Amino acid sequence: MAGPLHPLEIFLKPGDYYFAGRDTRIRTLLGSCVSMTFWHPQLLVGGMCHYMLPKRGTTFKFKAGHWPEPDGHYADEAIALLLTEIDAVGAPHKEYQVKLFGGGNMFPETHRDMITPIGIQNVQAARRLAKQHGFTSVSEHLGDIGHRNVIFEVWSGDVWIKHSQVLPAGISP
Repeated sequence: MAGPLHPLEIFLKPGDYYFAGRDTRIRTLLGSCVSMTFWHPQLLVGGMCHYMLPKRGTTFKFKAGHWPEPDGHYADEAIALLLTEIDAVGAPHKEYQVKLFGGGNMFPETHRDMITPIGIQNVQAARRLAKQHGFTSVSEHLGDIGHRNVIFEVWSGDVWIKHSQVLPAGISP
């Protein structure tokens, strides 16, 4: 499918999400963070989130007894924010194609003693949340060492990945 002549270009920073129509291209750069793309092939709408952590810590700062606003830096809250947009469209979740990216180990030499590095925790959260909300993942590029450039073209549902490995100290390609 040919793309639009002048697509709307969106760059997501950690904690951002975006949902749009067919004339949009969404980009991000991931290390241990994870992005999830959601695309509806008939309606040609879709979105992406970029979260840093699987969940918010247990210590919150409450303001006047209220829960804090949802924050896209955390997997469950990023999905909740994006689901507001997805649900407004009205199509069932099972009709969306979901793709998962990221969760790279950025510092493999320092994570040898960690039980579960943050990238792996983020990947586990993405898979759990997709399943919990009735989505099926059709493609994944997760884990490994290094970072990823991710480009999602909403008009086609195509996602382009450039994976660059960060090698441990003292090891050359």
